[in-house]
Amino acid sequence: MPIYRAPVKDTQFVLDAVVGLDKYSNLPGFADATPDVVRAILEEGGKFCENVIAPLNLSGDIEGCTRHDDGSVTTPAGFKSAYDQFVEAGWGTLMADTEYGGQGLPYVVGTAFSEYMSSANMAFGMYPGLNEGAQAAIEAVGSHEQKAKFLPNMVKGQWTGTMNLTEPHCGTDLGLIRTRAAPQPDGTYAITGTKIFISAGEHDLSDNIIHLVLAKTTGAPDNVKGISLFIVPKVIVNDDGTLGARNAVKCGSIEHKMGIHANSTCVMNYDGATGYLIGEENKGLRAMFIMMNAARLGVGVQGLAMGEVAYQNAVIYAKDRIQGRALSGPAHPEAKADPIIVHPDVRRMLMDGRAFNEGARALILWGALQVDLAKKAPTPEERQLADDLISLLTPVIKGYCTDLGYRIATESQQVFGGHGYIREWGMEQFVRDARIAQIYEGTNGIQAMDLVGRKLGQNGGRGTQAYLALVGEALKDAAEDDRLAVIATPLSAALGDLQTATLWLLQHGMARPDNAGAAATAYLHLMGIVALGHMWLVMARASHAALDAGTADPDFYTAKLVTARYFAERYFPDAAALRAKLEAGSEAMMALPLEAF
Repeated sequence: MPIYRAPVKDTQFVLDAVVGLDKYSNLPGFADATPDVVRAILEEGGKFCENVIAPLNLSGDIEGCTRHDDGSVTTPAGFKSAYDQFVEAGWGTLMADTEYGGQGLPYVVGTAFSEYMSSANMAFGMYPGLNEGAQAAIEAVGSHEQKAKFLPNMVKGQWTGTMNLTEPHCGTDLGLIRTRAAPQPDGTYAITGTKIFISAGEHDLSDNIIHLVLAKTTGAPDNVKGISLFIVPKVIVNDDGTLGARNAVKCGSIEHKMGIHANSTCVMNYDGATGYLIGEENKGLRAMFIMMNAARLGVGVQGLAMGEVAYQNAVIYAKDRIQGRALSGPAHPEAKADPIIVHPDVRRMLMDGRAFNEGARALILWGALQVDLAKKAPTPEERQLADDLISLLTPVIKGYCTDLGYRIATESQQVFGGHGYIREWGMEQFVRDARIAQIYEGTNGIQAMDLVGRKLGQNGGRGTQAYLALVGEALKDAAEDDRLAVIATPLSAALGDLQTATLWLLQHGMARPDNAGAAATAYLHLMGIVALGHMWLVMARASHAALDAGTADPDFYTAKLVTARYFAERYFPDAAALRAKLEAGSEAMMALPLEAF
């Protein structure tokens, strides 16, 4: 049976050394995030994830969710009790606004807990994760009455939320949606249509489910400009806040999926269900993208989370599994064989995981800080900069971290050999669960096109220029310490590749759009390498400082420096290759006639 241990110490290091949480104590919410409070959240949250939801991961995957004849859905054994404990402990209230019963703590602190939850049980973590996204949309564009009516119970976790976009005939191209919203005399709308792939669409964890549904009103343009967003509760909420009649929305079936079996991915049928317009009519995409952007960052967390838990189990197995002899001579001459962790190729897979996980954790938490600063920084200029940075890096966090998270999960499975292919060891579940993160909330190809087609040139390239300058400044600072050259020198080269690739795209992508499409994934991965490399430079500098100061835990910081060197030697060389791929253009890629395929 697989295990999970929350990486509390590493998270704390990132919050201190990379995020610099203490520097923002003057900002709303940050003042309450004292070192003692944050430490308690990480430690107790880690224990909850380790002891309550991680033990349900394998059993929940095997049992899955069950749909009943009346359309109701039962989650696997133990999930309802675990969710009740989650609600009672207030874990879902960490980041929520105090006005609606939340604790109002920084997004970056809640993100750290989200990683633990996803590693321990990704399917379980999706239920509250989707709820948070729905809350964000209602809080951003809902009316005062809608916020007061829905948010308090959603924040408490007594009600949960979903997002309903995809339909059987369309996914990313939302202009093709057919779900209709007919206005009613009382100001509500009758919602009719079918949505698919709706995560947590129906379940037994909460008393009500607040669906946010994209639909087109009568007479609206039949394209993306005609999309509106509606609140469609599973159970009608009376004016006094009590629950009334069951709404005309029902789970038609549960999708049979490759992974995340314990999360109910539903086909949802709306048969004239009562809905409430949220935000302006025909402006639904703006509101939905508030959810989507939050969800994309959350999916990036899932990529890291699967890489982390798979790596942890691979390390344990590699230390225990006895097979073969070390190439440099027996490591344990008294035994018949050595543990497989002595073999360089096993070390390669483990170090790949360690270097990615620790770098991705730093990038994700640094990105979460930008979400906070975009709302709470003291000056408009600082808020704009933070918003520009996280807008640019959101597709990178989602795309690169899930691509690499899946790769680390499969390499960790490989460490187990044949046992990795057997269900009881848990590794094949991590691989299956990790795979969806590359697909949903916009496939990684869509993330790459979003980065190249929208984010690079957005606002005249303001965010791109700011980020490249930020990494450049970090390199200038690193020049003061020769010990950092081992990572600063290859980072500088990779940054040069990224800058050159950016100029190439601006020149050749506009002239021939297929060039941008052909280069997009390579460009996203190139920016991902630079982004993680930037984080490793910051962490290496902090580690040297700790060792210079006489830390009580030199082994931790020495391991950081070794891992930084590994990242420099094994990840940065890919930057030049990625640049070469994207500069190859689209000619050969698009040359074959359709009938040749």
